[in-house]
Amino acid sequence: MSEKVYTKNAPDAIGPYSQAVKCGGFVFTSGQIAINPASGTVEAQTIEEQTEQICKNLCAVLEAAGSSIDKAVKTTCFLADMADFAAFNEVYGRYFTSKPARSCVAAKQLPKNVLAEVEVIAEL
Repeated sequence: MSEKVYTKNAPDAIGPYSQAVKCGGFVFTSGQIAINPASGTVEAQTIEEQTEQICKNLCAVLEAAGSSIDKAVKTTCFLADMADFAAFNEVYGRYFTSKPARSCVAAKQLPKNVLAEVEVIAEL
């Protein structure tokens, strides 16, 4: 049985999906982008700023699920431009200190024309 997760401390879904779902001892987040939950808009401009907002959003969703970023076991990262890989990693590495398994791919275009998107699977 699964349970939907919602927090006002992360952006509302911009489509027909949940911020996250808890199931089988894990939480599966939807991809988070750099939307500021207070304004509902993308305010950050650089890859570093956007990655920072993404990680804050993921922390809020994971906390609402009863988990944390330290319990992440797998992430999937999407970058609009692989030239941003090093700068993205710099910020990502400050949050994901447990070094979960990860995939990182280039995407032709991301929602709201952001520079990155990250989804997480974490233990509860």
